[in-house]
Amino acid sequence: MTTPSAIFGQFGRTLAERTMTATLREHLAQRGVAPETWYALQLAATGGPGIPRRELSRDLDGSRSLDASSAAELLARLEAEGLIRGDERIDLTAEGEALHRSLREYVAGPAARLLSQFDVNDVETTIRTLQAITQRAAEEASASSAG
Repeated sequence: MTTPSAIFGQFGRTLAERTMTATLREHLAQRGVAPETWYALQLAATGGPGIPRRELSRDLDGSRSLDASSAAELLARLEAEGLIRGDERIDLTAEGEALHRSLREYVAGPAARLLSQFDVNDVETTIRTLQAITQRAAEEASASSAG
């Protein structure tokens, strides 16, 4: 039987995060889109309408490939390209909504093909577990910053 501490140490490697990220990068590159652009549009679409700029910047800054400065540059570029608008609150423009919808459909295909190779109950369990980990990590971060 595997001890909990041994399995916990393997957790990050077993999620195949690097592989999924590399696959997404390659797939988006075929459309000439940087993963950061996709991520920003996805956050704006799911956090809107009117996602606070500060929240969007914080979420982008929390990603592995962006820091606060590059997150601000990304938002400025997306605004200059006519994909987002707003000062304190960010919304997708009609062009941004169209690009996001197109990319969402484009990204969903490979993900569905990959995940369809697994038992749906296993996928559901994995999603619930990852959501619980995310929630608990946020709670711990909130508690440590409040203390």
